[in-house]
Amino acid sequence: MATAAPLRTPAHLWVVGILSLLWNCFGGYDYLMTRTRNMDYLTSMTPPGVDVTTLIDYIDGMPMYAQIGWGLGVWAALVGSVLLLMRHRYAVWAFGLSIAGMIMSFGYMFLGPPMPGSEQAGMMKYMPLVIVVLGIAQFAYARGVERKGLLR
Repeated sequence: MATAAPLRTPAHLWVVGILSLLWNCFGGYDYLMTRTRNMDYLTSMTPPGVDVTTLIDYIDGMPMYAQIGWGLGVWAALVGSVLLLMRHRYAVWAFGLSIAGMIMSFGYMFLGPPMPGSEQAGMMKYMPLVIVVLGIAQFAYARGVERKGLLR
């Protein structure tokens, strides 16, 4: 009786998983630095001409659903990256939860009052779009490798 050989992890899964992990680690770093009020970090991320306290007031004024969405988007994506590297099928669910969190958080940013300095942010005003596109790409990739049987 022949036994099936376990599928070897393809190189693309390692490449995508590591890049995803690095990208999502920065999201976690940004979240922690913002939530712990690291003034050096916040000052460096504040657009020119905007007082950092104005940015902090904006973040503190976000409704609870947007704040929960921000945390869910960041941490679920990071967990998804780790699960992808572990070849676990729940990576798909984690990336899906991350997208739900993005919708909650960025939905407020686009439909609510504009973030201070967003009118002069240049290319940075497109960063939420980049984040959403990469989040959807991570979800689609995880779902694709799951369908190929590479996740357990």
